[in-house]
Amino acid sequence: MSSTTTESMSSREPAPSPAGPASRNAGRSLPGPTFFRVLHSEIIKFRSLLSTLILLASTAVVMVGFGALSAWGTGQLTNAATRDPQAAARMASQGGDLAISAPTSGIAFAQLILGSLGVLLMSSEFTTGMARSTFAAVPKRIPAFAAKLVVVMVTSFVVTAVSTWVAGLVAVPILDNYGLKLDLGSSQSVKLLLVNSIYVAAVAAIGMALGTLLRNSAGGIMSLVGIFFVAPLAFQLIPGDFFKEARKYLPGNTVEPLTAVQHVPDTLEAWQAGLVLGAWVVVPVLLAAVLLKRRDV
Repeated sequence: MSSTTTESMSSREPAPSPAGPASRNAGRSLPGPTFFRVLHSEIIKFRSLLSTLILLASTAVVMVGFGALSAWGTGQLTNAATRDPQAAARMASQGGDLAISAPTSGIAFAQLILGSLGVLLMSSEFTTGMARSTFAAVPKRIPAFAAKLVVVMVTSFVVTAVSTWVAGLVAVPILDNYGLKLDLGSSQSVKLLLVNSIYVAAVAAIGMALGTLLRNSAGGIMSLVGIFFVAPLAFQLIPGDFFKEARKYLPGNTVEPLTAVQHVPDTLEAWQAGLVLGAWVVVPVLLAAVLLKRRDV
């Protein structure tokens, strides 16, 4: 074959791409992390921290311990009521079946522990500098925030529900020794378990929103304590109709109307309490999401 023919054939062959596969991917955006991938990574991060496991275990221990202690105290009060008219009057003034509330007697401490966990879940991202890595991997930020919110709320609900159920199992034989009955399968027992578990999950969401807004663990936890522990006491001690009415709309005072068999005087209706609790969750979470998107890391 002549050199002229060889040159003409080679001239018709396409020139190889100098960049190879990289040139074919140029101009085409690579897929970013999906929400389920982000959620999976947050689950791994959540369960790999020893402090998280300690807080969850502490919640379970506190719930079961207070359930047993409440069952014993209820039995002692019942025995005293049979011999002491004043003890009987104190027991009657509390109203309702005291035995049924034994499994949920540790909710006040569970909300503090899991609410603090919600604060730390987000504030630690900023105090340790992990936020830079997190938001570099998820530039839109909202998927990471939503994934953390799902993890902490679902975990808080499950831990509270299981701890309440176990506390009920522990309380049943203690109450039986005093001739008191506790049916864990009754509609009221199930209602108490579900409502209190949802409530603690809501507190955890509020805590995470505070941690996002303040970006400081101590400030977020103190704010949580102020809302759920200090404000109800302050509103109760300060005289005036305004504070008496405003106290109803604090998030910690929404559980009683939601779990009461009948409407309790000077409290919100059940549907009103549900809306108030929902607003306490939605408003801070939306505000935290907006500021997280706008602020620098």
